[in-house]
Amino acid sequence: MQKLFARQLAKATGPTGEVDLKILGDLVGDAYEQAERDRRRTDRSIELMIEELEEATAKKIEYVARHDPLTDLPNRVAFNEHLTRTIEQAAAQQVQFAIVCIDLDHFNEVNEVFGHAVADRLLQELGNRLKTATGEAFLARLGGDEFNLVVTDANQPTATEELAKRIQELVSDGFNIDGHAVRVGVSIGIAIYPFDGADAATLMVNGDAALSRAKRDGRGSLRFFEAEMDKQQRERRALQHELGSAIEHDQLKLFFQPQARIDGEVFGFEALLRWDHPVRGRIAPNIFIPLAEDNGMIIPIGAWVLKEACRQAASWSQPLTVAVNLSPIQFYYSDLPALILSTLIETGLPAHRLELEITEGVLMNDFTRAIAILRQLKSLGVSIAMDDFGTGYSSLRYLQAFPFDKIKIDKSFVDQLGQNMQSQAIIRAVIGLAHPDLGEEVAAAVVVHAGASIDRASLVAFLDRRLAHFEIPTAWWIGGEPLPMSDTGKVDKRALRANWPEQVSA
Repeated sequence: MQKLFARQLAKATGPTGEVDLKILGDLVGDAYEQAERDRRRTDRSIELMIEELEEATAKKIEYVARHDPLTDLPNRVAFNEHLTRTIEQAAAQQVQFAIVCIDLDHFNEVNEVFGHAVADRLLQELGNRLKTATGEAFLARLGGDEFNLVVTDANQPTATEELAKRIQELVSDGFNIDGHAVRVGVSIGIAIYPFDGADAATLMVNGDAALSRAKRDGRGSLRFFEAEMDKQQRERRALQHELGSAIEHDQLKLFFQPQARIDGEVFGFEALLRWDHPVRGRIAPNIFIPLAEDNGMIIPIGAWVLKEACRQAASWSQPLTVAVNLSPIQFYYSDLPALILSTLIETGLPAHRLELEITEGVLMNDFTRAIAILRQLKSLGVSIAMDDFGTGYSSLRYLQAFPFDKIKIDKSFVDQLGQNMQSQAIIRAVIGLAHPDLGEEVAAAVVVHAGASIDRASLVAFLDRRLAHFEIPTAWWIGGEPLPMSDTGKVDKRALRANWPEQVSA
């Protein structure tokens, strides 16, 4: 501004050095007007910059709100909005479309074995393959390992079924993530508009029902929604509601399965839960236990089972052991060590007579925390057994990480001992990892379920050879039918030996 004023002053100064005030006033006025125009242009430029920045920020916020940060795919919010618009368009045009629910098989195991970084990269690679396979279909990641599609191809349901199979083929090739060979599969559930639902909520529920059926039928399965699935979903919800009052109404019962050594000597019982429903009759545990785990009822039910089993065992005339199964849910949503300790104190059962059985699922979600809890339980003096060993993703690692007192080999391996060399190799490896030379505090015993369809002589011969080689002192056999609490005293060594068939069938 000062330079501008100086120039204007020079213009208004005559040859004699006199200043023409009128000219100077006009020039200064022009200068001020020019400066004001420049200021307004600058202010407008700043306003435009701010508007552009706000518009870009708003677009970025909207994008982030509707996209998954890991895979950059649309998220649940975007999927729900797109599904609503698709339903409106389909209703107006009277056409069909499909929603496809995709769930990655064994993702938790991948997370546990390879770590979160590899699991995240797997999800990114899976997202890329799904984008390649799905073409114009709307693909979204809803969270975790859940992906959903909206397929508007007119040729329904054939087009969607072909697309789903193409997805399964792409995933079945396996992944190479940071040098790790990762093999997974996908389970897929499909619901068709309008037959399986005329609104978004119903379509999603029925798509999830089809996915649940696919996962129950076997990993890597593909299922379309069927009306029977909806009936089963309603049945599940009704059972969950009734399960809430099962303890209060004295509908839960404990049965005890004898446990014996190969020579027939009974050394303990395994507590098995049964639900005697007043209307539906006896409900199998493989039906109601998953329901209890889904709605959290497994916490009070598990506490009741533990207390009843210990109370009953404390009343036995012989100091036999009692084995109680624990759910993974009990590990993560209750103070399990405190519960075990208070139960032992209340029932008077010595800690060494209580055996706690876990499955590999306990270790899959949070391995470090699970091991810490297991060590706390071990410090109480109870025994810890690994049940159904060999069915998980990384079993051998678990044996090296914790000194289990007992390993119960899954019967699928034992069934094929005589015909399958791989089964023999797996059982031999398990026995080897249980050996005390590996630094474990206790040499684990090998347990074989009575349901295994192998003759006793072959089993004993095989175990004798392996156990003699590793110098492990004992192998166990679980035999006999589960008995109600009142009959446990009737089982003795002679009775079990007399009723033990030479050939055991599943």
